[in-house]
Amino acid sequence: MKIFKLFLCLSLIFAASCKNENTEMKNVKAPVAKKVSKELTIHDDTRVDNYYWMNDREDEEVIAHLNNENEYYSEMTAHTKDFQGSLFEEMKSRIKEDDSSVPYKKDGYWYLTRYEIGKEYPIYSRKKESLEAAEEILFDCNELAKGHEYFSLGGFAISPDNKLAAFSVDTVSRRQYTLRVKNLETGKILEDKIDDTAGNSVWADDNQTLFYSKKDKVTLRSDKIYKHKLGASEDKLIFNEKDDTFGTYVYKSKSKKYVIIGSYSTLTTEFRTLRANNPDGTFSIFSPRTRGLEYDIAHYENDFYILTNKDGATNFKLMKVSEGETSAKNWKEFIPHREDVLLQGIEIFKKYYILSERTNGLNKLKIVKWNGGENYYLPFNSETYDANTSTNPDFDSEILRYSYTSMNTPRSVIDFNMTTQTSEILKEQEVLDDNFDKNNYLEKRIWATARDGVKVPMSIVYHKNTELSSTTPILQYAYGSYGSTVDPYFSSVRLSLLDRGFAFAIAHIRGGQYLGRPWYEDGKLLKKKNTFTDFVDCSKFLIAEGYTSPEHLYAMGGSAGGLLMGAVMNMAPELYNGVVASVPFVDVITTMLDDSIPLTTGEYDEWGNPNEKEYYDYMKSYSPYDNVAAKNYPNTLVTTGLHDSQVQYFEPAKWVAKLRELKTDKNVLLFDINMDAGHGGASGRFESLKEIAKEYAFLLDLEGITK
Repeated sequence: MKIFKLFLCLSLIFAASCKNENTEMKNVKAPVAKKVSKELTIHDDTRVDNYYWMNDREDEEVIAHLNNENEYYSEMTAHTKDFQGSLFEEMKSRIKEDDSSVPYKKDGYWYLTRYEIGKEYPIYSRKKESLEAAEEILFDCNELAKGHEYFSLGGFAISPDNKLAAFSVDTVSRRQYTLRVKNLETGKILEDKIDDTAGNSVWADDNQTLFYSKKDKVTLRSDKIYKHKLGASEDKLIFNEKDDTFGTYVYKSKSKKYVIIGSYSTLTTEFRTLRANNPDGTFSIFSPRTRGLEYDIAHYENDFYILTNKDGATNFKLMKVSEGETSAKNWKEFIPHREDVLLQGIEIFKKYYILSERTNGLNKLKIVKWNGGENYYLPFNSETYDANTSTNPDFDSEILRYSYTSMNTPRSVIDFNMTTQTSEILKEQEVLDDNFDKNNYLEKRIWATARDGVKVPMSIVYHKNTELSSTTPILQYAYGSYGSTVDPYFSSVRLSLLDRGFAFAIAHIRGGQYLGRPWYEDGKLLKKKNTFTDFVDCSKFLIAEGYTSPEHLYAMGGSAGGLLMGAVMNMAPELYNGVVASVPFVDVITTMLDDSIPLTTGEYDEWGNPNEKEYYDYMKSYSPYDNVAAKNYPNTLVTTGLHDSQVQYFEPAKWVAKLRELKTDKNVLLFDINMDAGHGGASGRFESLKEIAKEYAFLLDLEGITK
């Protein structure tokens, strides 16, 4: 421990003397993008986009510019190359290479996922009846990935008779999957091949019929459900989602009785059901869509249970309806709405059902007997943690499998016997580091006050030998959109920061659902700026309370969290020494006005439709790209993937070009483009660590920490 303290002190002293040497612009010319003026006019307002020409990924000049950016990144970070390598090896060394998942049983087979030493991809297998039985390899993704720079197995579905597996693969990273079928008895791949699917598929009870969702080739919206008969040359269109603000998918009820088609937008859902034993029948609408009505369905015996916001149930309630009369007018209240409890989901078993709830930001699991017997909550005593139901495919089981983690506690998979109320920890994530002890890391939840008086929680973790002060480097992370909550979680990778004196803070800002559905509603559409100001106010709190200072505060976010980074850089650049913006959604207006871009039309209920002047004006007031100005910005690392289907590469490319043009500081601005990947970055489990090592090396270098 004394060595750690000495290292930390020396690192901080070294940071003060060496920061400028490592982070000021070297004698290397940054790429200068050409300017081609393009006027974009709507609502009698004209925006000039000088970098619109970058939108064509087939343009050789665009590719040349991206390559120049990558070369510049390499030259500017050459002094950290060895450090990146050592960080990668350090992070990799903590991960058990020959790891395996906890097996789960379904239809007479135990299914597991395992990794082998030195291999990037998982191997999926199963064992019949007993874990002592011979292993049957379903898919070795290492073999399937050969010859591809990127590989993703979209998922697989086993036929009811256990003889066939429908599976999907993506080798481009555009999330367009090719669907195939494997004969598990012979090991042969059937001739059936379906391109441009969403990756998921569902078997009917006849073991011959597959239902799957297909994507539009341009917008990548999942808009059609097809039925495929094995060996057939042509598939039948079952459902066409014509509303371009909706997407569609297909799945099977846990009871196995129904194949279900779901349609979804940000604010509205709709379902169609078909008996799985009648694949040539007609799907029936569960309850017609009503704008603003969200519902989800689970089947049990002769009833459906509906999780819904019907009748103003902002935090959702549970309702019940009989088969055959499922329209919303017949729904009966089962669990009422509660103002202080967000009802997140229901897991159904034969004798029990489990409610996933969130109270004051913390997840809770409530176990209830169908027959009206005793109900109770699983006990979680930590101040900040994450607990969720896990893989529970067996309807008849009395065992609930769930996972638990916190910022200093590796994730555990736990089986809880709901009858005896006893639990067994099946697996705790191994951290292969002899010096790792979770008690060496302190975690707590703190509350900042936003400018409108609202209390905003943060979860923070740091090494017990790190004294929080104005010289403490803190990495502040957040997402803050779509109601997606970033719960406190453990990361063995993050230890590379914590062990070098960093603290890590998750800001649970509005736009997520950490404090219930109203927390989300208060951070979207015409209230979106609350997301950004919450993050800024959390930063100001950390500084005011002496946890850190602007010279040592760093910000990170990706995708919509990258939009957050761009917005706070414009609003309060003086608060941060460095920012990492991953695959950032920064050209909000232009993207939301282009309905040919993937995901645009389905986003109107999240951001607003800029074809309407009110939303256009509001977006323009915060859109990162439109608000870049001639001023000082923090040291910044921007990352993207050329094949990104969620946030197109040209958004960060244009943003970086405009920042280079207008910023008045001498701070570093780096742009790292993965020319072989998409939104999720590299596909291999270890290759992805190299990207994290780059980000960490960037941050540590700014602190003058070089080893």
